Amino acid sequence: MNVKPNMTVILLALMMVLVPAVGVPHEELLQDTLKSMVVSFFALAAAIAFFWPYRLNGFRFRLHWIQLLPTGLLIYALGSMAWSHTYLAAVESVRWFVFSLILFLGLNSLTLKRINWLAWGIHIGAVLASLWATWQFWFDWPYFAQGPAPASSFLNRNFLAEFLVCTLPYSVLLLTRLQDKTSVMLLTFSLGWNIVALMMTGTRSALIGLVILLILLPAITLLYRRQCVSSGWKTPHFAGFIAVLAITVLGLGSLPTAHHQLVKEFGSVNAIERAFSRTMSIAQTQEYSSGSIAVRLQLWRATAQMIAAHPIAGVGAGAWEVQIPLYQDHDTQKETDFYAHSEFLQLLAEYGLMGWFFIALLLLYLCRSALKTWTDQSTQGQREAPLRAFTLASLLVLMVVSGSEFPWRMASTGAMFALSLAVLAASDARLGTSYQPWIHCKSTHVITALCLTAVCIGQAIYIAQQAIECESKLVRASKLALSIAASGTSQDPRWNAPKTQMLELLQQGIAINPHYRKLTPLAADAMLTWGDWKNATWVWESVLASRPYIVGMLANAARGHIQAKEFDLAQDRLNRALQIQPEAASLASVQIMLWSRSGHIAQAMQQAQSLLDSGFLDYDLLQSAYYLGTRHQNPALAIQALKLGIQTWPHRAVDGWLKLGHIYASAQVQDETQALQAYQEAINACSPEFRSSVLAMITPNYRARISLP
Repeated sequence: MNVKPNMTVILLALMMVLVPAVGVPHEELLQDTLKSMVVSFFALAAAIAFFWPYRLNGFRFRLHWIQLLPTGLLIYALGSMAWSHTYLAAVESVRWFVFSLILFLGLNSLTLKRINWLAWGIHIGAVLASLWATWQFWFDWPYFAQGPAPASSFLNRNFLAEFLVCTLPYSVLLLTRLQDKTSVMLLTFSLGWNIVALMMTGTRSALIGLVILLILLPAITLLYRRQCVSSGWKTPHFAGFIAVLAITVLGLGSLPTAHHQLVKEFGSVNAIERAFSRTMSIAQTQEYSSGSIAVRLQLWRATAQMIAAHPIAGVGAGAWEVQIPLYQDHDTQKETDFYAHSEFLQLLAEYGLMGWFFIALLLLYLCRSALKTWTDQSTQGQREAPLRAFTLASLLVLMVVSGSEFPWRMASTGAMFALSLAVLAASDARLGTSYQPWIHCKSTHVITALCLTAVCIGQAIYIAQQAIECESKLVRASKLALSIAASGTSQDPRWNAPKTQMLELLQQGIAINPHYRKLTPLAADAMLTWGDWKNATWVWESVLASRPYIVGMLANAARGHIQAKEFDLAQDRLNRALQIQPEAASLASVQIMLWSRSGHIAQAMQQAQSLLDSGFLDYDLLQSAYYLGTRHQNPALAIQALKLGIQTWPHRAVDGWLKLGHIYASAQVQDETQALQAYQEAINACSPEFRSSVLAMITPNYRARISLP
């Protein structure tokens, strides 16, 4: 078998075509899980293609000091498996291994001519992703399972936007390298199409990056116009180019959306309107008090505290999501998000000094590369300059979106990051701008590398199979649980078989990966609608085994153990939660529940009354206060709890008014007027189809005196 060395570049280019283009048509596999598989398999296949021709005679390859940055993070991640979260550190080590491999292959394969293949792969992949997004925006095309639309095949529109904005410099690079003017016009149209798709997302960080590129890319093209391949350009050609781009963006950008979700949220908006309104929303005060920017600010504050607490070693690779509950605001019981929404802050929090070195040296390298590109007037330097400038533009906008998002963790943008660094490093090698030693590999070394790559491919196949099976089972279990809960008849015996199936799927999925906690709590919460506290508690405990500091999960587990009369376990979970958030009033309501069920009635009643008087409202607190008041001769406490519940949760008003009526009608209170009024309010609040059943629950001697609406 004789594979040409440039097969490596072809595989890397095909990777960039397929990764953004492929997606899953159902919810049983996350989109980025599939994309990560594609990146991993293509990177390993490219490694086989790279090493194979040299298996007999060996070869020499280059190293670049920039390779030390991801390799250093890889080594750190492997080391942190011993003292931090083993599973998450292992995931991080795999991520940086694939990143380092792509960087190495690109450094040793990307010549100045072969860059075109890679650029075409990036551009075509962006066009295909934009095609799916525009169909979703204009026609409500439902093929890919996703969250916020239009997300193409990316699950989330932010992920799509971050990828698209990084591809635009490579598309413009291709424009400068095409000779045929018809091809230039067609490429310009597809470039405009990608810009429109980016505008449809409304992702503010990417739109800021787009504004930067609208200034930077024309400037680069003008500065290096003499290096453009196409010759014979005249004023009408330039005018035609500008007209095609403007007509594409303005024309397609003016078409209104038909996507049901977007129409419901924003009306019949078009891409231009959405991009403009979203960009302008940055100046709105409410964004910083209750909007998504406020959430990010909260995450960044908590992450900054984590960095300050662990400045040297960090918390361990991938362990941000484990540790973040320790640094959240006192009234935040659940994870605000699974990522810090800032690659730089998360890297510093997880990797400590290693993260500082990575960021500082990366930014130093990019600034040095930009200076070298600007000042190098040699023949080779001028030949390399457009490529370097457009690559630096792509990396610049990647850094911009990385400040408020997490694109390095996404398969498409992560691969783009590695390839862009590889393009610069390979250019450095051609320019001789930095010390890049040649390493000689004997044939035995090459064969060893091929064998190790084959082992990695086998391991990747196994991991992919496990990931597919695990996510499929957990998603199916969660969907089953939510469907049963939403039916309104979850106690019906006809759901017994689906409940059993749901539990089997959960058990099988958790057995494969006990650290996957994004889906299982959904199923646990749904189980409470049919009173399955035992299995819900088991699920919460499985999450806590991997994420022990989530206060909301600890509180839920405590409630579950209270229901099972496992009071020692309940107190343990509650104590752990109180250590993290000692002043959380919601945890006080769990303590009241525990005291009331374990026989400490006086303490429970005193604490419940104190919390109600302070104005704190929590559903569990009101339930406990009602329970205490009705069972321990304190009707005033029960009445106060019911009235507050009716005011706070009006959708439960019917049940609240009925219970109030029963208390007022009881022998202990005997307030006939108040009882009649409460029963009347229950009838007034219920819908006509349930009126007869509600009427049947009213005390008989009051029923005849009720006025039906």
